Amino acid sequence: MNFTLLITVLVTALTLVVAAYVVAKLIGPRSYAKVKGEPYESGIPTRGSSWLPVSVGFYLFAILFLIFDIETVFLYPWAVVVKEFGVAALLSIGFFLVVLVLGLAYAWRKGDLEWK
Repeated sequence: MNFTLLITVLVTALTLVVAAYVVAKLIGPRSYAKVKGEPYESGIPTRGSSWLPVSVGFYLFAILFLIFDIETVFLYPWAVVVKEFGVAALLSIGFFLVVLVLGLAYAWRKGDLEWK
């Protein structure tokens, strides 16, 4: 196989990334004040440490949301071609929805959808 096009695209991408970085470093504003490294929250100076532990429940909830949101997006292409494929499309989307509902039931039963 001829990889000339692939190599050209990769070299071009790398060149553009490096060029953007160099231009930003050359013409970007520079400020090395001490206040630049301090935590900032809505214009109010923070009190105490800004490194607070975050419950893993927030991350788990966000991941579950993304999973079900993306799976729901897959329903649109199916809806566009359902007439074209007939019963096979109905069976495949039925299986897809059963797996989706089983995943939701599993997360619900584990208590991952409850705020504690």
